[in-house]
Amino acid sequence: MTDLNVQTRQREIATEHLLFKLIEYVEGKHPGVLDYLEASLDHLGDPATDASKDDEGVRRIARKMISGARRG
Repeated sequence: MTDLNVQTRQREIATEHLLFKLIEYVEGKHPGVLDYLEASLDHLGDPATDASKDDEGVRRIARKMISGARRG
């Protein structure tokens, strides 16, 4: 794995952790935020313009993140 790949993976892990914690905090202060985010997923898509485009794959990841925050 190249240094750039390692940095990208580490950045993704750190970002995901901080996002989860932020979502948990906001949900604690404003119950319903997770429901609001979940309801918005129909509008989420993959901006790729090539064969790698996978809107449902992006939504699946977002659903897993919301589910993880609910368990938080």
